[in-house]
Amino acid sequence: MDKLVHFIFSFLYPIFRHWGMGRSLSTYTSLVLNTILLCFLAYALYVISRFILVTLMAVVAQRTKSRFDDLLVSNKTAKYISYLVPLFFVFKSVPVILDKFEYWEDIFGKAVATYIVLLILWIIRTIFNSLRDYLKLIPRYSDKPIDSFIQVIMIILWMLGITLIISKLFDIDQKEMLTILGAVSAVIILIFRDTILGFVASVQVAINDMVRIGDWITMDRYGADGDVIEINLATVKVRNFDNTTTTIPTYSLSSDSFQNWRGMLNSNGRRIKRHIIIKTSSIRFLEDNELNDLKKISLLRAYIDTRKTEIDNYNLGNKIDKSLAINGRNLTNLGLFRKYIIQYLQQYPGLNRDMTMVCRQLQSTPYGVPLEVYTFSKDKRFENYEYIMADIFDHIIASVPYFGLEIFSMSSDDSKIPSS
Repeated sequence: MDKLVHFIFSFLYPIFRHWGMGRSLSTYTSLVLNTILLCFLAYALYVISRFILVTLMAVVAQRTKSRFDDLLVSNKTAKYISYLVPLFFVFKSVPVILDKFEYWEDIFGKAVATYIVLLILWIIRTIFNSLRDYLKLIPRYSDKPIDSFIQVIMIILWMLGITLIISKLFDIDQKEMLTILGAVSAVIILIFRDTILGFVASVQVAINDMVRIGDWITMDRYGADGDVIEINLATVKVRNFDNTTTTIPTYSLSSDSFQNWRGMLNSNGRRIKRHIIIKTSSIRFLEDNELNDLKKISLLRAYIDTRKTEIDNYNLGNKIDKSLAINGRNLTNLGLFRKYIIQYLQQYPGLNRDMTMVCRQLQSTPYGVPLEVYTFSKDKRFENYEYIMADIFDHIIASVPYFGLEIFSMSSDDSKIPSS
């Protein structure tokens, strides 16, 4: 290469001198013509190398089954590599063309060397981008924070590249350059604080499997409630269910509290946990005639018969005075209503009967007695889940009057009651 370059750009000066031109005029004339020739040859090399590399890579991509080479084509890796051929030729040619201009030779030589370093870093970046896109096509890696690791590698490479450029531009030994960087490491840490924290958080997220791409997370502090669409070194992007996007600092995942719904999505059901408040004044013991009316409810008929027999046998056996309803054992409208809800839930087709299914009474409040349904729907999709939950509570609320109960509702007098 050196001999070829020397041959191409060294023959003009002797010719001009042979023609009788002065030393200075021969030097500047050959400089101008060599520069024009260099530009022409560099462009020709670029066109040829680009045609060969781009065509070759496209042919290889079409004939192979792997998607990686297709991604190299889409990320224009071959195009950027083709720039290296003319740049390398220019780098070799500058010392020959500017042989008699040491000052400009130094400047242009350093400029071309800097461009080569930057171009190599850019080529590496396109390769890593192709690798990232390829790994995301593989199911076992599609939900991993690949962007974070690639960004860390690129930051290290950019730091090394910039160090090399500065050392070449200012003729500083690389060991001295590293010493200087060590001395200003505190400033570097301050500048790259978020990046360093993001890197540490990315490692923790990957090792502890805290968040994956596609996970549904909720983070109230940042107003995030949706699916994770991207995890990189500095931020985590969440597409909320209202189609807005929330950006969360990556290090917040390890320092702050958030809710990941992956466990629910991977389980056999999505939890339904909601309550209604029953007025305390409507809760009472049931009379025999009321029990006979409630037997008409098919889900309770067998239960009422069984429980009524057990209670009557107990009261008779213990000679309980039933002139007062409070004496002995009795059925209450609230207790029977709770049993009805359980029976209703057990026959409801949209619920998973293999998971927890209870109707429980919570601590009484100034407004009444909360009655909570705690169960799991089989369908975990948002729309269907909301429909199932609404359908269940539509029925429960409509069933309340059949048991002589009342649901608490705020009236003008009730509004004066202090909240608990």
